[in-house]
Amino acid sequence: MVFFQVELLLGYAYVHFLHSTLSLRRQLQTHAGLLLISLIALPVAANPDWKGTALAHPSLNVLAVLATAVGAPYLLLSTTGPLMQAWLARAADAGGVQAQPYRLYALSNLASMLALLTYPVLVEPRWAVQLQASFWSLGYAGFVLACLGVVAFTWKKIPGTLDPQLPQAAPTSAHAPSWGDCLLWLGLAATASILLLALTRHMTQDVAAVPFLWVLPLGIYLLSFILCFDAPQFYLRPMYLISLPFALIWLDRVVDMVGMSAPILVALLSISLFIFCMVCHGELVRRKPPVQHLTLFYLMISLGGALGGLLVGLVAPAVFNAYFELPIGLFLMAALVVILLWREYRLPTRTLLVVALVVYGVRLGTISTGYVEGYRVVVRNFYGQLRIEDREDQVLGPVRAMFHGRIIHGEEALAPTFQNQPTSYYCVGSGIERVIRSLPTEPARKIGVIGLGAGTLAAYGRAGDVMRIYEINEQVLDLARAEFNYLKRSQAEIVPVLGDGRLMLEREPSQQFDLLVLDAFSGDSIPTHLVTLEAIEIYLRHLKPGGILAFHTTNTYLDLRPVMAAAAQAFDRSALAYTWIPDAQFPLCRRSEWTVLQSTTTAGSPSVSDWERLPVKANFKPWTDSYSNLLGILR
Repeated sequence: MVFFQVELLLGYAYVHFLHSTLSLRRQLQTHAGLLLISLIALPVAANPDWKGTALAHPSLNVLAVLATAVGAPYLLLSTTGPLMQAWLARAADAGGVQAQPYRLYALSNLASMLALLTYPVLVEPRWAVQLQASFWSLGYAGFVLACLGVVAFTWKKIPGTLDPQLPQAAPTSAHAPSWGDCLLWLGLAATASILLLALTRHMTQDVAAVPFLWVLPLGIYLLSFILCFDAPQFYLRPMYLISLPFALIWLDRVVDMVGMSAPILVALLSISLFIFCMVCHGELVRRKPPVQHLTLFYLMISLGGALGGLLVGLVAPAVFNAYFELPIGLFLMAALVVILLWREYRLPTRTLLVVALVVYGVRLGTISTGYVEGYRVVVRNFYGQLRIEDREDQVLGPVRAMFHGRIIHGEEALAPTFQNQPTSYYCVGSGIERVIRSLPTEPARKIGVIGLGAGTLAAYGRAGDVMRIYEINEQVLDLARAEFNYLKRSQAEIVPVLGDGRLMLEREPSQQFDLLVLDAFSGDSIPTHLVTLEAIEIYLRHLKPGGILAFHTTNTYLDLRPVMAAAAQAFDRSALAYTWIPDAQFPLCRRSEWTVLQSTTTAGSPSVSDWERLPVKANFKPWTDSYSNLLGILR
C-alpha cells in the first residue's frame, strides 16, 4: 500500500511539474517519450535475486521488489488521471466549452473498485501469475498506444491556442490556492488514509481473521471517492457531520468492543470508516479549486495519502510497540472537523468545540494506554504485534500465552506440576504427538520445524535429539527464549535458524530430517509459498528415506485439505489427516488438525494408521509458485 501511494504521489508530482512549467506541446512530447521508454520494463516480473535480502530489511525489500517489477509502468499509469483531465480542461477551454474533469476522478476510482472486486473472484482462480503478467503487459502496451492517440489528437486539436514555447499559465481570474488550502487538502487525505489502514489492520487481526475481509474497508474507501467526486450531492454534509461524533464514540472503545460478536464489530467499523471517508472526501470536493489548479489539488491529495501510508506502514511498526496509529487517526479526524467548522461559528461554540476536542484527546490517550496495560510484554515490528499475557487458571494456576492479533501462538502452564507439558495444538493425543510417537526410538532423531511460536514442540525433544527450528520473526525467537520455558527445558539440542523457512532450506544441504513440521498457517494470512509444489519438493529433499512431512492445517476459515491432497498426488504420496478434539482434562488443549504426506510405498505406522486418507478433489489445481487460489478453499 505504501509503495502504490508513494508511486501515485510521484506520478502526480510529475504531472504538476509538466502543467506548471512546460508548454502544452512540450508536455505532449515529454509524456509520449516516457510512455515509449516505459515499454522497456515489460513484461512485469519480480526478480528472484531479491529473495536473499528479505530478512534484514523486509519493508525496504518489498518496496525494492515492487519498484523493479512494476515501478516504471505504474508510475506512468498513475499520471493518467490528472494529466488527461488537465488536457481535457485545456481543450475544452480552447473550444469555449466548460469541462467537468473532476468527474473523471470518480470514474478512475470506480475502475479501481471493479478491479479490486473481480481480481480474487475472476482472475486469480483462473490464471497463473505468469499468464496474468503477460495479459497485464499486453494491456499496458494497449494503454500506451491509447495515450499516444490522445497525444496526437491533442496536438492537432489545439495547435495554436498558446505560445508553444511557454507554459500555460492559469487565467488571472482563477483564485490561486493558499497554503492553508493546500494543508487542509493534505490533512483530509492523510486522515482518510490513516484510518483506512489502521481500521483494516484492526478488523483483520483483532476482530476476525477472515480471508478477503481487507477488501471491505478498501472498497468503502474507494466508494467514498466515487460518490463525492461524481455526484457531490451524495455528501449530505449536515447528516454526516451529525453522524461523525457517534462514529468517533463507537471507535474510541475498540479495545472494549473485542468482546462483541465479530459481525457486529465489522459492521460498526465499516459504517464508521464510511462516515470518516465521506467527511474527508466530501470536504475535499467542497474545496476543490478551479480546473486550472487541478494538478496541485491532486498532488496534495496524493501527498496526504502517501504520508498516511508511510505513518501506518513504515513509521508505526518501527516506532510504536502497539497500534497507536488508530487513536492518532481518530484524533486527527476530530481536529479536522473543529478546523472545518471554526469559521462557521462564533466564540461560544468555538470554545465548546475546543473543549470537546481536548476531552476526546484525553480519552484517546487513556485508551491508548489500554493497548499495553495488562500484558507482560508488547512488541511490534514488520510482521505485526506480539503480546505476552499472564492469567490465572482455576485448575493449572498461572498460565502464560503469546498472541498475534487474536491468534494464540503458544501457551504454557507455569506451575512446577505442569512444567514442560505440551499445550494448545500440540497436546498428548494431538496429531503431531502421534506423529512424533511413530518415529523410531533409535538412533537419536533429527526434527525440523518451520514456525516457532512459544517453542511448544521442543517439549517432545529427547536426549540426543536435534531440533532445527526455522523462524522468520526475530521477536518471536526472543520471546520464546525469555518468556517461556520449552526451549530451556527441552532435552534435545535446539538449533534456531532465523529466516524464512523455505528460503533457508532452499540454500542448505539436505538435513536428513526424520520429521519436518510446517507450522506457519494460523489465521487467514497463510504463507502460500510454503505449500506450493516447488516448496514441497524442497522439503522432501531434506527428509531421510521414510521421513515424514507434517503440516499443521488447523484453520477456522480455510480448508487446506484439497491443497494437501493435490500436492501429495503430484509427488506420488498419500495425504493423511487427523482432527483431534480434546477432552476437558487439560484446559490448555485445543482442537487441532494435522496432515502428513506419506510415501505410498511405505507401510503406515501404527500411530497414523487410523488417520483419514484425503481424496483428491476433482478439478482442483495444485498450488504452485505461480498459482494459488484462496477462494477455492474457503470453508
